[in-house]
Amino acid sequence: MHHSIEIEGLSFSYPDGQEALRDVSLAIQPGEKVALVGPNGAGKSTLLLNLNGILAGNGSITVCGLRVEKETLGRVRAMVGMVFQSPDDQLFSPRVFDDVAYGPLYQGLPLETVHERVSESLAAVSMSDYAQRVSHHLSMGEKKRIAIATVLSMNPEVLVLDEPTAGLDPRARRSLINLLDELPLTMIVSTHDMPLVKDLFARMVILDRGSVVADGATNELMDDIHLLEAHGLERPY
Repeated sequence: MHHSIEIEGLSFSYPDGQEALRDVSLAIQPGEKVALVGPNGAGKSTLLLNLNGILAGNGSITVCGLRVEKETLGRVRAMVGMVFQSPDDQLFSPRVFDDVAYGPLYQGLPLETVHERVSESLAAVSMSDYAQRVSHHLSMGEKKRIAIATVLSMNPEVLVLDEPTAGLDPRARRSLINLLDELPLTMIVSTHDMPLVKDLFARMVILDRGSVVADGATNELMDDIHLLEAHGLERPY
């Protein structure tokens, strides 16, 4: 059986010479939900953007048995659903329906299938009544759910989220955590929200200065106060 994600020896530098990732290796099993944590500038977002070829470093990334390279980007991006930190980077259509339908339409699916995908995806994020709403008039929590629906409509194998709870009030945050807990997908989530990590993720990967410094059971790593403090993290209470 293939890993959902297999990263081997991934390094990446930006054009200005900043080394963002250094020899990162990581394997994620099908159905596993993994938190990626670390201080600002650790390389978390850079790592996520390499998973579906938005950025391309040195090393190898395989998604569901398919190597990420120029020739496979279309298929890889259908398998790896990326949800950005700001939903406004993802929502650009007049209506919620159009945003959620965009991916399936781009894939060339029949209109009947597109409508089914939109209905299923909005139902999955408990937003079925919002299809005709204007995306930019929604609350931040609602926008985050719709952004996730735009990705679910592509039927991805892997869901990748960057800071999903950023900017949410406590009720919207709890609602989103419940949603992520219920979604039956392989998931990798970059976050500073350590209570979220504690509540939702059995496995935690700590990234700092572009390198994986720890990878293991969340409850064990959370108990290592010195490890957390050394990498700018706080244990939740």
